[in-house]
Amino acid sequence: MLTKRIIPCLDIKNGRTVKGINFIDLKDAGDPVELAQKYSREGADELVFLDISATEERRKTLIELVRKVAQTINIPFTVGGGIASIEDVATLLKNGADKISINSSAVKQPELINELTLKFGSQCIVVAIDAKQINGKWIVHLVGGKVPTEICLFDWAKEVEKRGAGEILFTSMDNDGTKNGFANEALSKLSTLVNIPIIASGGAGSIQHFTDAFIQGKADAALAASVFHFKEIEIIALKEELKKNHIPIRL
Repeated sequence: MLTKRIIPCLDIKNGRTVKGINFIDLKDAGDPVELAQKYSREGADELVFLDISATEERRKTLIELVRKVAQTINIPFTVGGGIASIEDVATLLKNGADKISINSSAVKQPELINELTLKFGSQCIVVAIDAKQINGKWIVHLVGGKVPTEICLFDWAKEVEKRGAGEILFTSMDNDGTKNGFANEALSKLSTLVNIPIIASGGAGSIQHFTDAFIQGKADAALAASVFHFKEIEIIALKEELKKNHIPIRL
């Protein structure tokens, strides 16, 4: 059985790590390079770096910062934000990223997923999906959650898999930053619809929430930010508790 993964997330704005609630009210959470070092040292399985304002500001990801983070860690490193071409991906991989995450650009030009997986391999391409419930339906949002589409989360997830993506990073905008738990019902449905790994994101507030995401939500990995940044949950304590609950985890 594949081990489940614990993934801290660095949301980056103006070169600093930030964290908000429901994608707004951002607060400073520290230096990304220092946090990356800490998580690598403390047993995180992977690290995600999202330049959250790159798409909105119509600029490329912060390459210099990506390089600095990559040099300080020894765990798989996923980078997202403002990525819209083969050239963007090649530059990030050259500067230390192991995987890249695309979101808005994938929705706007779905064939980009095919092109990137053909060029770099499925294992390298993560499609991030930000969605929230509107009138009882899970609707995909773009540009850091600011722009709603008419696309259903579950339809888009199936298309993403068909086009060759290696993983899906699903963030529930309704749960994001609330610390009330992950969107386990939606996660569970996603995991039955696709055969690629699902990373759960949005809502972690306790160790029990991670347990629930793996058992009820059937997630392959769980991503969190503020509970790690502000030391509310220590990664090693979380992993030990998951192991006690018979969840396969790397200690």
